[in-house]
Amino acid sequence: MFVWPEPNLEFVPSVQPPATEEGWYFVFCGSEIYQSIDDKGNWQPLTKLPEQDVVQSHYLGQIAGTHCHAVEVAEGGPFAGPFAGLRSLFGKTDHFMFSLAGRAVQVLDWFRSHQYCGQCGAPTTVHEKDRAMVCAECKAFYYPRLSPSIITLVYRGDEMLLARNHRFPEGMFSTLAGFVEPGESIEETVRREVFEEVGVRVGNLEYMGSQPWPFPNSLMLGFLAEYESGELVLQEDEISEADWFHHSDLPNIPGPVAISRWLIDVHLHRLGA
Repeated sequence: MFVWPEPNLEFVPSVQPPATEEGWYFVFCGSEIYQSIDDKGNWQPLTKLPEQDVVQSHYLGQIAGTHCHAVEVAEGGPFAGPFAGLRSLFGKTDHFMFSLAGRAVQVLDWFRSHQYCGQCGAPTTVHEKDRAMVCAECKAFYYPRLSPSIITLVYRGDEMLLARNHRFPEGMFSTLAGFVEPGESIEETVRREVFEEVGVRVGNLEYMGSQPWPFPNSLMLGFLAEYESGELVLQEDEISEADWFHHSDLPNIPGPVAISRWLIDVHLHRLGA
């Protein structure tokens, strides 16, 4: 069976730091990650905390006894980089390590943006046992929030409907995606987003798997959907190009770290291509 890759080892989240300093350190300056590239061109987390002013540090948990930490260092210190955005890791690490780096940056961003209460404006403090910020005055809790979103490969026989968002690199096509609206089911989101972005109706929805996606704070729910009706009409403020592509003549598509590529590979596998 063709399934979305998952790690063989279970990640155990925690907020209680271990006694040892050994482990993996996902080091950021702002939202950019340190480029620790080995001699084979692969990215790896650091194995010790850099000697630099630490802006914030959080214990994430452990996997098979390896402790994981998210760290933000000050800009311009002795640990000068290089740093780059998370997308720089595409093709340089595997799906699981990328998900850990994404977990780290989301925890750092959450802490940075929840220093004050959204209800009364008072300062917040870190909860001792949970991943939460707590208001010192009104006792409101602020946990890291995720935005559920869908990502969908629309197919029509041997063809796939792929599109280019305005933000994509030149020549890059991918599957369709969008965020869930309040009061909306996931299935409703798939149908609405596809129709809004490219003007076609879909059915035979098939949930395939999910991927945490830190751009920003999303949980991508992957679907295959069969074309039912309609002509291509693009949502021009978001989609620059869209077309049907035969499986034997695909354009430039995302790499294997992304669930969009996996959805394409699933359909290719089913077609025997």
